[in-house]
Amino acid sequence: MTTERDRAGAGRYAEHPTVRRMAEVGHTTPDPVVTAARLREICLAAGADDVGFVRVDDPAVAAEFEHARAILPTARTYISFCIRMNRDNLRSPMRSLANTEFNHADDETNVVSRRITRALEDAGYRAVYPAPGYPMEVDQFPGRIWVLAHKVVAEAAGLGVMGIHRNVIHPKFGNFILLGTVVTDAVVDEPSAPLDFSPCLECKLCVSACPVGAITTEGGFDFQACYTHNYREFMGGFTDWAETVADSRDRDDYRDRVTRAESFSMWQSLSFKPNYKAGYCMAVCPAGEDVIGAFLDDRKAHLDDVVRPLQNKSEPVYVLPGSAAEEHVARRFPKKTPKPVGNGFGDEVNDLLDQIGPRPRRRDASQG
Repeated sequence: MTTERDRAGAGRYAEHPTVRRMAEVGHTTPDPVVTAARLREICLAAGADDVGFVRVDDPAVAAEFEHARAILPTARTYISFCIRMNRDNLRSPMRSLANTEFNHADDETNVVSRRITRALEDAGYRAVYPAPGYPMEVDQFPGRIWVLAHKVVAEAAGLGVMGIHRNVIHPKFGNFILLGTVVTDAVVDEPSAPLDFSPCLECKLCVSACPVGAITTEGGFDFQACYTHNYREFMGGFTDWAETVADSRDRDDYRDRVTRAESFSMWQSLSFKPNYKAGYCMAVCPAGEDVIGAFLDDRKAHLDDVVRPLQNKSEPVYVLPGSAAEEHVARRFPKKTPKPVGNGFGDEVNDLLDQIGPRPRRRDASQG
């Protein structure tokens, strides 16, 4: 029944059919607290393979708080979930197999994010989700171009721990996962706890497989080396390629700079989705309950069947001129060809990146 208060609150909209209908049926608000069991049920039904929950004001994710509130001012909880990936596609030296899996898993992660968000909205909660992939808010470059740090949230939610290769390793699925995050104003009654151990074996196979030596045995990471090669057909690499086109005098000059195969590869990334050039650190990782058995049973077979085919693949490896990565390719991978390129960032951005994380120096000739 419509009351005088209802009419007063509706003001000039009081006689609108939708407002009158709402006055008749009543408007309910959901319980602000939802059980972890119910929330987990929603996420698994949406297609997630595992899920965890973190309060946005948890100290472990303090750096993400303002970014969560920027996309949802009433944000109270992170829902972190993962999608399993098909391991042998990622292990294949044929990059089309690996990239097909990467791209479809990325699409699936978006689908699951939408389903979770829709279920929460249908239950009366507010919810949003950022894209799982990279890059995102490129208009903010060279500042923060990602909306939320999925790996940081996933660690706090107990979905895994970052290994020395900087990928989150799930205790069961290993690093063969993609991460998604949904932000909601619902409060979960029992937030998840981080893992009390690291699934990373520190076997250093990722170190041995990385074509640019981005992962050091001491635990360091050469961001510029990884970015320049693996993300060649993403943001900065595309810029460098486009500038190469602009700088070429004519067709023959362009073909001297860029091989036909490289042109075809860039076309594929532009017409479908950007393709990764490596991801070998993920491919060779034996961590996780679902993965480790075969490695423990026959480590030589793992080396022969998974690691060495990637190490021995003949391919161009994109490096910054004069970098430690260029020297690493020439020294460690005789079947790979270092190809000096720009990363499309410009000197001012490269100088900034070097201040954040200095690039490793080339080995002195006396070091062997």
